[in-house]
Amino acid sequence: MIIFPAIDLRNGKCVRLLRGDFAQETVYSDRPEETALRWEREGAEFLHVVDLDGALAGEPRNTDAIKRILSAVRIPIEVGGGIRSLETIEKTLELGVQRVILGSAAVQNRDLVKEACHRYGDRIAVGIDAKDGIVAIDGWGVSGGITAVVLAKELASFGLKTIIYTDISRDGTLSGVNIEATSKLAAESGIDIIASGGVRSLDDIHALKKYESQGIVGVIAGKSIYEGTLVLSEAIAAAR
Repeated sequence: MIIFPAIDLRNGKCVRLLRGDFAQETVYSDRPEETALRWEREGAEFLHVVDLDGALAGEPRNTDAIKRILSAVRIPIEVGGGIRSLETIEKTLELGVQRVILGSAAVQNRDLVKEACHRYGDRIAVGIDAKDGIVAIDGWGVSGGITAVVLAKELASFGLKTIIYTDISRDGTLSGVNIEATSKLAAESGIDIIASGGVRSLDDIHALKKYESQGIVGVIAGKSIYEGTLVLSEAIAAAR
């Protein structure tokens, strides 16, 4: 199981939001590339980068910061936020990004996901962000009107290999990951799931590790590693 340190970008800075609320922002660094290098030095194998401004705008907004991160580290990174066309997918991959994450586009434009999976295979992931099992879109402000499980099953039929599942109600709260919903999604979809939202401590890593054989292949650590409730190197050791 892989631990993905999260780097959320807003106005070129590394930030964390509480439950996806842009009004509840904490800035952790003005230089996200230095944050990326820190996580790499602490043993990270893969970074999870989100362009928050892009998620709201519907197109990338923090490309310069992403380029700086790519220049600073040698480990692969995945990027999401505002990627809603094949052209944008291609441009993002051409930067040197290993995997692109489609979010709102997966709900609003299934044909895009289907074609992207056909062209780029496992370099495409979909981020399913849900509250009470219902998918949310457009920076989490709008209901997508479909359950996470139903959407995941449909995406599986397109050949999608990886879903990043975030429980919005827990994101940035350090309240513990939603094991039940995440393991259910893995079991019912048959797709590899990366868990996200609410990760607090090693207890979450140990709990998720038990479901690795059922398809939980990774977990995203955000606020926990920035606030120190989880030590990245310890989390990586526990996940192995």
